[in-house]
Amino acid sequence: MIDFQEVIERLKDIISTKKIGGKVYDKDVAAELGIGQATFATMKKRGSIPYREIMEFCARRKISINWLFFDQPAEMLIEETEKFFRVRYFSELRASAGGGAEVFDEGYELIDVDRRLMEKMLGRIPDGEIEAIHVEGESMEPTLPDGCIAFVDRSQTDVGKDGIFVASTANGLFVKRIRRRVDGSVELISDNPLYAPEALPPEAVRIVGRVVGSVESL
Repeated sequence: MIDFQEVIERLKDIISTKKIGGKVYDKDVAAELGIGQATFATMKKRGSIPYREIMEFCARRKISINWLFFDQPAEMLIEETEKFFRVRYFSELRASAGGGAEVFDEGYELIDVDRRLMEKMLGRIPDGEIEAIHVEGESMEPTLPDGCIAFVDRSQTDVGKDGIFVASTANGLFVKRIRRRVDGSVELISDNPLYAPEALPPEAVRIVGRVVGSVESL
């Protein structure tokens, strides 16, 4: 089992890649991990590895936790992990025809998508977090086929811009084109002409985010 000191030395290697000049000390490691110096000194004396703080550190720096367990150069790990974009994938969540679960904050898993693939699908690398859900039903065909995976940018909620959005209603989640009518109501529009638009009062619709891309499967 890797010991505390080896962990600290590897952390210092990672921190040194971002620090301009000067040596990296234990206090620098403690600061990066968000641990007080006295607490850190006690953990070092006991050989108690702060796993949670290190995992959070790795997530912030986009570094694989594997570097703790395998003898790989820090530069290689940074280069490799930057090739991927992290997505929150709600494997059990369904949206579109007939609605689905309303909760969009639980039951997800983190997946890494090749950044080149993400850029090809979305036309750019997203600034914020991207989430992925299943589209169920035929109401958005042919744009979004039944069973495809939709990538959602929750930072984009302005329905004044043309696009497809995920909307939360009392009946669940829907993937629709959204239009605000002159009477103030919100219209949910399907791309499939067999499905008629549905108008709801504005207080009955919450815009979760904009669909920025999709794939047939993951």
